[in-house]
Amino acid sequence: MKILHIISQSPDFTGSGKFIQEIIRQSKITGHENYLVAGAQADFEMPPSLIEKQHSLFVRFDGVDLDFPIPGMSDIMPYKSSVFSKLTAGQLDVYQELFEKKIKQAIDQFKPDILHTHHLWLVSAIARKAAKDIPMVTTCHGTCLRQHHLCLEISDCIKQDLSEIDRVIALSRDQKVRIQQTLNIPGDRISIISGGYNKDCFFPGEKSFNGVVQILYAGKLSTPKGVPWLLKSLGKIKQMPFLLHLAGNAGQAQKDHCLSLARKLGSKAVYHGPLSHDDLGDLMRKSHIFVLPSFYEGLPLVLMEALACGCRIVTTALPGVHEIFAIPHPDMVTLVDLPELETIDAPYKKDEKMMERQFSDILARSITSVIKNPVPDMDYVRSASVGFTWDKIFSNIDSVYRELV
Repeated sequence: MKILHIISQSPDFTGSGKFIQEIIRQSKITGHENYLVAGAQADFEMPPSLIEKQHSLFVRFDGVDLDFPIPGMSDIMPYKSSVFSKLTAGQLDVYQELFEKKIKQAIDQFKPDILHTHHLWLVSAIARKAAKDIPMVTTCHGTCLRQHHLCLEISDCIKQDLSEIDRVIALSRDQKVRIQQTLNIPGDRISIISGGYNKDCFFPGEKSFNGVVQILYAGKLSTPKGVPWLLKSLGKIKQMPFLLHLAGNAGQAQKDHCLSLARKLGSKAVYHGPLSHDDLGDLMRKSHIFVLPSFYEGLPLVLMEALACGCRIVTTALPGVHEIFAIPHPDMVTLVDLPELETIDAPYKKDEKMMERQFSDILARSITSVIKNPVPDMDYVRSASVGFTWDKIFSNIDSVYRELV
């Protein structure tokens, strides 16, 4: 069938960006024909091996089609971005006009059988209005629900169109409940299908150990992701034999703050910048512990990528995380309970010192566990990760396509 994929931000660099690339890749393998409409930086291009240039249309930001940076679903993105809540009425109008124009152009040229959009937000609402007679699926990545709380005026304007989407894909049970609460979409139109990991990039390797425990964080270098919390916690146990690897990017102010804290760890912290999937997989295979101290996530696929590479996992006990690690393991997976948060992605100031002490204790225990036995439980790795390969995940998405078409 002919599938038109639509995403409002760059189809790369973030979880949803990597998600749409994998969906297109698996769709192509399955035999479907693909077309992409996306927001993009002035010089961004999709890999031609993934989608042909004549099968993509971009709304270009940074002075090409629009004179402001891409608005991100998160207010902190791994590239230069705008914030929806701070766009002017004029900027919002031209943003919507251009996306509507590109979507209609793609429909006229490609004549799709189905639309697959990403994020329950403005561009999905535009697509629904532009193509009411074409079946439409939208994957919610979680961050769009946050925008409904941050931008109430925009939310009120688009809820009706979003409620008319034929099928919504939620990444977790908790997310399905929040979609129903936020947009009043009936539960029988919401399918729960998680994301996956690329088994060609993320697979186990031998874990060498020279007396130093390799710890890895990969993602945005930002406060909502808990990176300052991680760095301060490790600062309390600097005497232990570890080396922290930081991989990722963020806006300049957030990145500078995180890297200034990392410098306090001296030679015990290394910054790698943003990495390709192949390079990230290589680093995960060398790492003993993967840590995700985030205060807010949709479904953090990076955890499954790390587990598939044989990393022990230390992560905050967010709702989607519980669903990834439905099979518990006392040594391989440690879930860290969060205190009550002041906002959706920030703790109360009064709790920060207590959190640092607790997290440093947990990290110390994990480091000690690796020193005692650096070899991960590979039986658990295989059993916990086998259902999350992209070919298996896409077969579920493909079933939704076929049902609707």
